[in-house]
Amino acid sequence: MKKIFKNKILTSGFFAVSLLSLLTVSSCKKFTELNPKSSLSEASAFSTAANIELAMVGVYNTATVGTYNGGAGRGYPFGAASIEQSEMRGEDMVNTATFYQLTYEALITSSTANNVNMWSNLYSLINQCNIVIDGVTAASAAGTISTSVGNKYSGEARFLRALAYHELVIDFCRPYVDGNGASPGVPYRTVGVNSTDIVASQISVPRGTVADDYTKILADLDFAEANLPVGASAAGFTRATKGAAIALKVRVKLHMNDFAGVITEGAKLGTSAASGPYTGVAANGVYSLTASPDGPFVSFKNNTESIFSIENGSASNGGVNGALANMFGPAANALNALVGRNLVVTSPNLYNAAFWVTGDTRRSLLQIQQTTTGAKYFFNYKYRDPATSTDYAPIIRYAEVLLNVAEAYSRTNALDTRALNLLNAVRNRAVPVASQYTIASFANQNALTQAILNERRVEFAGEGRRWPDITRLSQDPNFAVTGGGIPAKILVTALNGSGSNWDAVLRPVTVAAKVALPYTDFHYIWPIPQDEMNANPSMTQNPGY
Repeated sequence: MKKIFKNKILTSGFFAVSLLSLLTVSSCKKFTELNPKSSLSEASAFSTAANIELAMVGVYNTATVGTYNGGAGRGYPFGAASIEQSEMRGEDMVNTATFYQLTYEALITSSTANNVNMWSNLYSLINQCNIVIDGVTAASAAGTISTSVGNKYSGEARFLRALAYHELVIDFCRPYVDGNGASPGVPYRTVGVNSTDIVASQISVPRGTVADDYTKILADLDFAEANLPVGASAAGFTRATKGAAIALKVRVKLHMNDFAGVITEGAKLGTSAASGPYTGVAANGVYSLTASPDGPFVSFKNNTESIFSIENGSASNGGVNGALANMFGPAANALNALVGRNLVVTSPNLYNAAFWVTGDTRRSLLQIQQTTTGAKYFFNYKYRDPATSTDYAPIIRYAEVLLNVAEAYSRTNALDTRALNLLNAVRNRAVPVASQYTIASFANQNALTQAILNERRVEFAGEGRRWPDITRLSQDPNFAVTGGGIPAKILVTALNGSGSNWDAVLRPVTVAAKVALPYTDFHYIWPIPQDEMNANPSMTQNPGY
């Protein structure tokens, strides 16, 4: 009889298959606080409505914690690692130790732990999604749950599957904007592997193209939108909803340069009014920007702006070697006695950038200076609990939807006031009145688009959006980083320990000693892990590795 275990890993050669986590119910506690339940047979897992709910909860738990080299989890894929790895591939945060050196300096190989664990944990999550989809489909047919309830669970699983596949193509593939997705993609596996007899049918799933993957991602999200509830009530924004599916579609279509599609999807979330401010979902008012830019982080468990977050808790998190507050936090600071590890600092070149205007409250509310003698750097202050690592990982916020649609409008029409209004809705809650934009602030269409892109770097600093923006803009002659590739980066040896690099008055520029790599460099994308290469006869390696 097939069994389903918490954190049980079956290695089937071509990818690690992590079977469903089933957790006990304990009053109204969140799933991250629950205790492991003994193993159930797969038949039992989908035999009652209560067990099906536990199975779905187990999938979210896998999205949160994952494993690291087969051992304790470090927040792979979405509890922390996707944010940390994406930031380290960009230039707006600086690696100060050896912890992220291989990612930061693009020294990844086909056996490096970071990319191998991202691949294996994403496919483990995908496999669990597939098992749930198969299980609830059968349960609906048997009358165990209604068709609508079964479709809701399938919608949640498809949302998570789409999120995982989009992360895979961002990390391991050339972007969609290079040849409309003609480059090799990743294998889109949709069959749940829960025993060795199914492995054979899945071992040779080919890569296909990036365009193939995007088509299937959007199909999953269309299904999720059609079958998920508008809001998740008690579950808050840590369970997939209709709004989350739409918001992810807005993001995916932006990566495709489908600006009309971005505008159409965004309109479902209240972004199509002729004038601002844009503060709610058109039909139901589920989402609105918090009044202060720190709202989604001070009240990460209960705010109006978060659309989908991954729930971390004291019993389920990335741990000291993975949790966001530990990785991004300072070892000593004036505001919080609970300290991080000094591993990643905000780049002084972002902190001092001319587009991050004087008086922007995101410097005072969402950045924090280290107080250690001789190392007074500024750190991200969105994640504030290094002691128990309960900060939720922000995956999609309403601010992103607004800026995604703003960019789409700005690229579609010259000096579109709708783009300006959406930009201002996010920006004006943080900047002084004297620094707020009017349409006269921009000489041309590209200037408005650039302002929106600059705003993304400030607003989403430390949230893992920088590398996705770099890669989706790689083919754009106006907005790509130098060479369209991996940007030049500051090395820790160039940081002034006194903290004088971070000076928003004089705005000095720190030399980026790690030279940029052009788009044509093979290091631009990660290699397929060697385990997959060894086992999958249909798999081709990314060139250069």
